[in-house]
Amino acid sequence: MSHRNARLTLHGRRLLVDRVRAGRPVAHVAAEMGISRATAHKWIRRWRNEGEAGLHDRSSRPRSTPHRTTAAVEDRVCHLRQSRKLGPARIGPIVGLPASTVHRILARHRLNRLAWLDRPTGTVIRRYERDRPGELIHVDVKKLGRIPDIGGHKALGRQAGRATRNNMGFDYVHSAVDDHSRLAYSEIHGDEKVATCAGFLTRAAAFFHSQGIDRIERVLTDNAWAYRKGLAWKAVLAELGATGKLTRAYRPQTNGKVERFNRTLLDEWAYLRPYTTNAERTAALADFLHTYNHHRCHTALDGHPPITRVNNPAGQYT
Repeated sequence: MSHRNARLTLHGRRLLVDRVRAGRPVAHVAAEMGISRATAHKWIRRWRNEGEAGLHDRSSRPRSTPHRTTAAVEDRVCHLRQSRKLGPARIGPIVGLPASTVHRILARHRLNRLAWLDRPTGTVIRRYERDRPGELIHVDVKKLGRIPDIGGHKALGRQAGRATRNNMGFDYVHSAVDDHSRLAYSEIHGDEKVATCAGFLTRAAAFFHSQGIDRIERVLTDNAWAYRKGLAWKAVLAELGATGKLTRAYRPQTNGKVERFNRTLLDEWAYLRPYTTNAERTAALADFLHTYNHHRCHTALDGHPPITRVNNPAGQYT
C-alpha cells in the first residue's frame, strides 16, 4: 500500500504510463508529476515487463531473511508463552533474545495477546466465520438491573442510589447476531422464559429477512433450559427450517460473537450515560442498534458496518 506522502497512487502511475506512451520524454513527465526520473523509469519498466499488474503495490518483505531466529528458538519462545504465560520481557533473558525480538516472534505466531489463548491449556483460540449471512445466528440473553424513576447509583451516586434500587428487578436483553455479517437485533423483556425466547426468535428472523437474509440455517445458543428443553423454542426452529445448536458447557468462546456484542451493548448503550429512568434507557436501544448495524465501524469487517455484509445498495459502502 502506498505511504501517505506518496506522489504516485495507482491512478498516477497509469497517468505516467499514458503520457510516456504518447511520446513525451520520461524526464519531462517526471518533472511535471513531481517525482524523480529513477522513480518514473521504475514504473515504466514494471509496466513494460508485467503490464497493468506491474503498477500495483508490492509487499516490502524481503525474499529471504538469513538472520531470522531459528525455528527451534521460536518453538521454545512459543512453548514458554503457552505453558507459563510469560511476556516478552521475561522470555527474552531465558532464551537470550531482546524483548522486541520475542514480541515479533509471538506476533508472528499470534501469541502476543493472552486474550487469544485459552488460559488453562494455552492453546490458541480458533476464530471462525461463516461464509454467508444466515448460515449461523448467535442468540443470548443479558440481564440488567432496572433503573428507578428517580435514577440509580450512576445518576445519584453510589450511596444515594443504594436506597432506590431495592426490589427493582431486572430487564432481560435478548440479542441475535448473524455470524457472517455481525448484523444484530435486540429486544428487552421481563424474563427469559421459553415463550419469551420463542417469540423473540420469530421476530428476530423477521428482522433478518427484512434486511436481506432470506433463511436462517442454524441457531447457536448457550445451555439455558429454554433452549435445551423448551417446546415452543423447538417449534419456532422447525417453522424456520433451522437447526438448534448448543455450546459446550462453560465455553462462552463458542458463542463469542453475541458475547462480544453484549459487551458492546453495555459500553455503548446501557452504561453510555447516566439514565434517569428505565424507560429512557429502553428508548435509547433502537438508536444504538441502528448505529451499530449501519454506521459503527467493525474491526472484523475491515472497518465497515455490518449492513455492508448483507446488502450494499448502489455501492454505498464501497
